[in-house]
Amino acid sequence: MKNMLKIGYIGLFIMANIVLCSGCTGNHNQFTNNNDDAKIVKVSTKKPIDQSVANQAKEIVIKEKEISGVKAVNTDQELLLAVKVDHFDRFRLKSIEKKVKSDLEKTFPDHKIIISTDSKMYLELEQLEQKLQKDKTEKKTLKKEFDKIKSLMKEKA
Repeated sequence: MKNMLKIGYIGLFIMANIVLCSGCTGNHNQFTNNNDDAKIVKVSTKKPIDQSVANQAKEIVIKEKEISGVKAVNTDQELLLAVKVDHFDRFRLKSIEKKVKSDLEKTFPDHKIIISTDSKMYLELEQLEQKLQKDKTEKKTLKKEFDKIKSLMKEKA
């Protein structure tokens, strides 16, 4: 009887090891990041609200390997930009922000650039981009919403 019990325990031990080891052999490539899946939606409007600066800034910023998404809106003198940083790179948010800001300041010296890595700002700018895309925003309301988002970004900083 004791031999049967020992054999049962050994069998149970072997089965548990097989189950645990097979659970660890998954797809290890799921954490690698390729910016190939990152999409940039260019904002174009029929009204005279020029978003070419924001579109150029998106193209520059999305090339960074740490950034998986970017939203941007601009006025005549200012550029608001929100970036989505990959999970493992969130430890270096400040340095990523500084690098992106310095790159954009070199490219657009006549614009005041405000950058945020906050997900709420990302969503706010995404909504504003969608409104601009659907041509539901006039210059006056754009300025109002732009100022609201800008004050939220400064509040977070």
